[in-house]
Amino acid sequence: MAQHNELGKRGEDAAVNYLIEKGYQILRRNYRFLKAEVDIIAKKDDVIIGVEVKTRTSNYFGNPQDFINQKKIQLLTSALDHFMLEFNLDLEVRFDIISVIGNKSFEIEHIEDAFLFF
Repeated sequence: MAQHNELGKRGEDAAVNYLIEKGYQILRRNYRFLKAEVDIIAKKDDVIIGVEVKTRTSNYFGNPQDFINQKKIQLLTSALDHFMLEFNLDLEVRFDIISVIGNKSFEIEHIEDAFLFF
């Protein structure tokens, strides 16, 4: 596995552990629909949360969450919409971003309600 893919997987694992510690139930990881992938789909307090995880070794070139553009948001919303239909869920939905910075140990920033579901 390429080094950046390994870092991404470790960052995603750290994000999952963080969410579990905060009381989230992890429903799916790496949910794919067409060209879109939602890194983590979780549930907390009757809310379905699509989580985009961005992992970088440093924030030298900017914060990881700054690299999510409008096209990515559209792909994420379509994938989560498909998930909701596929499993016939009628719950509130939100999107969070988890920024993971580091290599061996990670600094995690959780941005709730990072963008709107449309």
